[in-house]
Amino acid sequence: MLLLALPIKAQELTPYQERLEKYKERWERLIPRYTKLQFAGSIGLVSLGLGWDYYQKHWETDVLLGFIPAYADDNAKFTFTVKQNYYPWCVPLGEHFTFEPLACGAYVNILLDREFWGRQPDRYPEGYYWFSTRFRFHIFAGERITLKLPEGKGWHKSISFFYELSTCDLYLINKIGNRTLRPRDYLSLSFGLKLQIF
Repeated sequence: MLLLALPIKAQELTPYQERLEKYKERWERLIPRYTKLQFAGSIGLVSLGLGWDYYQKHWETDVLLGFIPAYADDNAKFTFTVKQNYYPWCVPLGEHFTFEPLACGAYVNILLDREFWGRQPDRYPEGYYWFSTRFRFHIFAGERITLKLPEGKGWHKSISFFYELSTCDLYLINKIGNRTLRPRDYLSLSFGLKLQIF
């Protein structure tokens, strides 16, 4: 006797199950997609954080915690940074490498120390300081190269090396008012690694 295999009809989800699946998908979007380590860039000597990529991996959002060792000051300090990155192009370099010739974006950096303030304290005359000593707004441009790792060999999908040139609001204003400043006086160079999880 010959048995015919009949196609199994996909089980339809109830309205409750559909809502539950959508609910799970929303929470899964909050899971960070990568980790990032950055050296310098006016956000700390070393910064470590998490991030999310979206819109066909052209946009990324980083959240970083930075560390500033005690140099001239007696106390080490920490910073908190929220960074928005944009990568318009990705150029394949063979089977394992990709190159992004332009990375650009902006970030806000907060110095986590009580000695620094967002609004001028009352002990100073009104308008004495027109800027915040706690918050800095930055823009940057750079490049990135990525190595795709073999699947199933580890728990990272790829590793990227990047560099960036950045400046902040206060540095730009000083540059406009002082033509004797050189690029090293208002630009910061940073390097970093990005470990893509999934």
